[in-house]
Amino acid sequence: MQFDLLRQFIAETPLSVLDPFLQNEFLDAIRHGDHRRWQRLVAELPVIAPSQVTFDDLITIGHPDDCDESSRELIRKRFRELIPWRKGPFSLFGIHIDSEWQSHLKWRRLAAAIEPLAGRCVLDVGSGNGYSSLRMRSAGAKLVIGLEPHIPYYGQFSALKHFIPGVPVWVLPLALEQLPHPLAEFDTVFSMGVLYHRRSPLDHLLRLADCLKPGGQMVLESLVVEGEAGYSLLPKDRYAGMSNIWFIPSVATLITWLERCGFQNVRVIDLSLTSIEEQRPTVWMPFDSLQHFLTPENHLITVEGHPAPLRAIILGNKA
Repeated sequence: MQFDLLRQFIAETPLSVLDPFLQNEFLDAIRHGDHRRWQRLVAELPVIAPSQVTFDDLITIGHPDDCDESSRELIRKRFRELIPWRKGPFSLFGIHIDSEWQSHLKWRRLAAAIEPLAGRCVLDVGSGNGYSSLRMRSAGAKLVIGLEPHIPYYGQFSALKHFIPGVPVWVLPLALEQLPHPLAEFDTVFSMGVLYHRRSPLDHLLRLADCLKPGGQMVLESLVVEGEAGYSLLPKDRYAGMSNIWFIPSVATLITWLERCGFQNVRVIDLSLTSIEEQRPTVWMPFDSLQHFLTPENHLITVEGHPAPLRAIILGNKA
């Protein structure tokens, strides 16, 4: 079971309160239809020790010479059954997984500005398939725990983890709200691409704060809009094709929210329009992407008439 090493890692530490979430009884309770499918896919993967593992812009696991062509084709087939791949890119024994998001661009925008991760215990909320979690490990984190309640993305990480079982990065099929409360045991907490999916964004920020040690750093990435303090866009229906969007605040509003939630030293380190080069369809995500949800004659406007996706990265520290 992939969590046995994590249970050993957190034994006799305050994080041992997570142990009940890592046992078969709990995991059986949260499974749904997709779980059995990806569990089968992972079980059918060959056992191969990769000769190289690098968590750089392109996360590379294994070299083409590590396996024969039949094993590589089996890996390719099983990983394609896990489409769509939203985050990446990855290279797996020479198989290039070209994801929808060029996630390394987002990582570059924050990597130099955040507090060093060396030796830190990190929580990655909304980790998806673990791309950023693995980058956090590469930056020196001693332990990274990701949270991803969307089972297909959790399944993707499980398939990757199959080949790197000893790397101290784990993704749990949990939402932030399911963690023991409070759990102020993390040095750094990331929440990237999550806030605007929450019906109560301030509760989300308060939960992030509750997971941080005093003085710990929060790294928040979110959609924002232009506007004065107090303004937020609340789409009536969809935003850039997405149906589960609630509040998209102005930068000034978001800063106020963070300060009201007790964060100090709040500062914006990046503000970027998402381009159709950074988020686009590929053979590993062959569905509509950003280009399909922007007005053809004006990429600054979504098809719903809203401002095009603008993303901010904001840092803050727990008092």
